[in-house]
Amino acid sequence: MIVEGPVLKYGDKIDTDIIIPARHLKYTDPAYLAQHAMEPIDPEFYKKASKGVIIVAGKVFGMGSSREQAAIALKAAGVKVVIAESFARIFYRNCINNGLPLITLPNATKEINEGDIVKVNVETGEVQVNGRTLKGKGISGMALDILKSGGIMEYLKKVSA
Repeated sequence: MIVEGPVLKYGDKIDTDIIIPARHLKYTDPAYLAQHAMEPIDPEFYKKASKGVIIVAGKVFGMGSSREQAAIALKAAGVKVVIAESFARIFYRNCINNGLPLITLPNATKEINEGDIVKVNVETGEVQVNGRTLKGKGISGMALDILKSGGIMEYLKKVSA
């Protein structure tokens, strides 16, 4: 899986309350959630992300509550992949289950800038930016199969057919 797009860059400890504020959790429509993704720190996020972007962030992206809506909101907003120095474990799995790829890349925020165009190989974890190739942690096995299917529900439909 190769994913390419412009970067929106954020810092460390972006929690799920920032990704999708709790006041919006009574709604389940992905399109509604997308409009409010990252709203507390980037009110223009939805407009910027709607053309397809790659988020680059620091440490423990997705920390906090285990709300699945965080992954749904990002994907529906137009996020193609999230690259971060580290992820909260439950958020990581929620993204895989919802078909949103993630790459763990040490020093991501030092190596990649806002607006850079990056090309990501989800399987190998290689990130190409500004003529350089950075080596992150790729996704393999069943997690990759789930991503390629578009999420856990589509994957389960395939394997049970």
